[in-house]
Amino acid sequence: MSIEVKDWKGKVHPFVVGPDNPRWVSAERIPAEMEWAVIVAEDANFYEHGGVDVKAIKEAIRYDLEKKRFARGASTITQQTAKNLFLSRKKTLTRKIEELYLAKRMEQTLTKGRILELYLNIVELGPMVYGVGHGARYYFDKPAQELTPRECSFLAAMLPGPQKAYNPYRHMDRVLKRSNQILFLLKQRGVLSEGEYRDALAESVDISGMQRKVDRSFTGQVKRFFQRLFSF
Repeated sequence: MSIEVKDWKGKVHPFVVGPDNPRWVSAERIPAEMEWAVIVAEDANFYEHGGVDVKAIKEAIRYDLEKKRFARGASTITQQTAKNLFLSRKKTLTRKIEELYLAKRMEQTLTKGRILELYLNIVELGPMVYGVGHGARYYFDKPAQELTPRECSFLAAMLPGPQKAYNPYRHMDRVLKRSNQILFLLKQRGVLSEGEYRDALAESVDISGMQRKVDRSFTGQVKRFFQRLFSF
């Protein structure tokens, strides 16, 4: 299927959902650390609920009433997937009801693994960067299956707001802090051993993947220019 996504200037673009998308990453090629990083970051009870986390919704409603605005959404991974695939981004009561209904239907039709695969392939991670396959290439210049636990937690840390609040080029300290919290939760869940956790914390983050591509491309153009210039 094809959906519409927006770039950071608000322009709408078509986006193919499925293996026909060259950046699609099948479930078996997504690292377990990437899957668990988004679960602990976005939906800790993903494997327990049926698409809707009632307890989290009650807490969100209580919080929103205190703040007198939509401050906390409490959307599960399934709800976010339903919204991204079928609904608009407008925060209205009608859209929320539709989102809840679709999430329940998705849980009745699809496996948790399939829902997670869809979610990880359509999440926004940068300027026209959608899905962990594109995110891995864009930031780290590698395929998704080669992501380290630190890199997985880094991408998951960006999810609440890759354009503003968790844009690593503007707020690297904020993204790293949340990444560290996610790594700690992965250790608590038993996804990472104590040694793996410490190694991940010590690992430096290099997000110049896209810039390296640009540099290599530019260098190649310059080299070819001079080769043509002096080939007489």
